[in-house]
Amino acid sequence: MTSAIRLGVNIDHVATIRNARGGTYPDPVAAALLAIQAGADGITAHLREDRRHIRDKDLERLRAEIAAPLNMEMAATEEMVNIALGLRPHACCLVPERREELTTEGGLNVAGQLETLSPKVQKLAQADIRVSLFIDPSPAQIEAAAKTGAQVVELHTGAYAEGKAGELERLRTAATQATALGLEVHAGHGLTFENIGPIASLPELRELNIGHFLIGQAIFDGLAAVVQNMKRHIAEGAAL
Repeated sequence: MTSAIRLGVNIDHVATIRNARGGTYPDPVAAALLAIQAGADGITAHLREDRRHIRDKDLERLRAEIAAPLNMEMAATEEMVNIALGLRPHACCLVPERREELTTEGGLNVAGQLETLSPKVQKLAQADIRVSLFIDPSPAQIEAAAKTGAQVVELHTGAYAEGKAGELERLRTAATQATALGLEVHAGHGLTFENIGPIASLPELRELNIGHFLIGQAIFDGLAAVVQNMKRHIAEGAAL
């Protein structure tokens, strides 16, 4: 029997709304606490180079104030590695990052950056930080991810969410390959109530990280209700 799939709630866009007015409301830490109360298994926050949403102080408060695991999304730069080493979150997810992009546009090119990524992965792991690599469901990228010493891969589900033909099968194959190589499998990007079921049905999947949809839908339904509803959809998908 497949173990329950964890839901990590990404609170970046609570900070986006706050920053639009330059004040302190809405508070992303308060949103994190509410999400946890509603059943979220962890909190994800992406500290971008330009600090467009989450800020350093947000991460410090999250680390101090929430009891659930904190997953810090970050670019694979020396600045971010040093911040993570000081913060000591439960996990770090290394993602590609371009200043001009609206959101993360694809997976990390691990195969093309193996020599530069591996020392950063190892440095984080030596600090007892669980390291995840956000990658496209490509055999070459999964093989390279295993070589870095990372413990986890997070499969980029963006193309699947956009309805690209064959993507669910690519994700299925990737999850099987990653598990065979000893990697834990997570997934995320573009997931909603409507498309989560087939992803949650992947037997190797252990965690889903979802943000933009949950925060957007919370405008209509409230954050607690949205988190609870997503947990229900995940459980129904996993039972297929």
